[in-house]
Amino acid sequence: MKTAPVPTARTVALDVLEAVLDGARPLDDAIGDHPDLALLALRDRAFARNLVATCLRRRGQIEALIDHCLERPLRAKGRRARNLLRLGVGQLLFLATPPHAAVNETVTLALARGQGPYKGLINAVLRRLGREGPALALAQDAARLNTPDWLWSAWKKAYGKAACRRIAEAHLKEPSLDLSVLGQAQAWARRLGGAVLATGSVRCRPKGPVEAMDGFADGAWWVQDAAASLPVRLLGPLAGRRVIDLCAAPGGKTAQLAAAGARVTAVDRSENRLGRLRRNLERLRLSAETVAAPAETWRPDEPADAVLLDAPCSATGTIRRHPDVAWLKSPEDVAGLAGVQSRLLGAALEMVRPGGVIVYCVCSLQSEEGAGRVQEFISSGAPVERRPIAPGEIGGLDEMIDHEGALQSLPFHLGDAGGVDGFHAVRLIRAG
Repeated sequence: MKTAPVPTARTVALDVLEAVLDGARPLDDAIGDHPDLALLALRDRAFARNLVATCLRRRGQIEALIDHCLERPLRAKGRRARNLLRLGVGQLLFLATPPHAAVNETVTLALARGQGPYKGLINAVLRRLGREGPALALAQDAARLNTPDWLWSAWKKAYGKAACRRIAEAHLKEPSLDLSVLGQAQAWARRLGGAVLATGSVRCRPKGPVEAMDGFADGAWWVQDAAASLPVRLLGPLAGRRVIDLCAAPGGKTAQLAAAGARVTAVDRSENRLGRLRRNLERLRLSAETVAAPAETWRPDEPADAVLLDAPCSATGTIRRHPDVAWLKSPEDVAGLAGVQSRLLGAALEMVRPGGVIVYCVCSLQSEEGAGRVQEFISSGAPVERRPIAPGEIGGLDEMIDHEGALQSLPFHLGDAGGVDGFHAVRLIRAG
């Protein structure tokens, strides 16, 4: 009886890359659901993910380098061969894999996956790029090539040419790990070999799986990008106040609210995602009421003091952590979410008492989802007014406050420390 081939980091990486680029699956879902992932050693799991993430982060450069070596484009039936080339080039030029290993392992994988007719092509392209690739890559405009045209145009229009380029450059760097800590941030920074940022987050480099890091099992901290921790601060003092957290899962902001003493109701339409939120709260020894319901139609028994709305969006502010977003999202996705965001803002207004606070936020760099969506809401006659943010509320980071007094973090902010995700957050006060 024929035995199944032993999975390797590269076989898993090929499957995941195909799931993302050919099947339009998010990277985290594709790798997390791979049946062979658990069979790999921890180091191999990390390599598989890093290889795919690198190929996505540097996709524009990799495509240009492959095309430079091809006399004519690969046909549709050569799709897998192109994915193999992508993995090979990613290893050769961006992961510092020894050339013989990158070439030989890719050719071996090609044969194992039925790509024998392309063996010579793959071997020739990778060997050529092993010689010429470093100089060719150095001459490329990496920021421009690795940014889809529609995103480049949108960011250039919204933030200007120089900022657009800085955003794209920030996306090329592998992000650090940010933690929100339940007290003693400096002490945890020392224990984990990291540093405390101006936002109060602890930034460090992961050493193995997050679940195995010091303090995780004890519930001392949770993973949350530094910029993602800022919208909660805009709600002001929270002790004893009733706060509704809409679209709450996986629960980073819910944990912040509960840790600050708020009486929290976390609302999310997905029971499965709420299950993850509850497990996170249990680990952190924090509590919140949870409600599985569509936020557009659910209403509380009585108005809350504040509502935090982290609305569904294109997530283009998270490309540095999720490079697949750049290639899976489109202008149509942004336009399609506009109605959802508007309905959620209207729902949030109905949930908060007169004089109460609404903080609307999106992890997006698209102005239509951030400043444009809020302006449309205000212009529609909604009984709200802006309350501008003061630098002291966000760690003195005045570069993250736009001309309307809203939070607008960009990936190159805190650049000396490694950057942050892109977030837009605005504070609104209900009239009356």
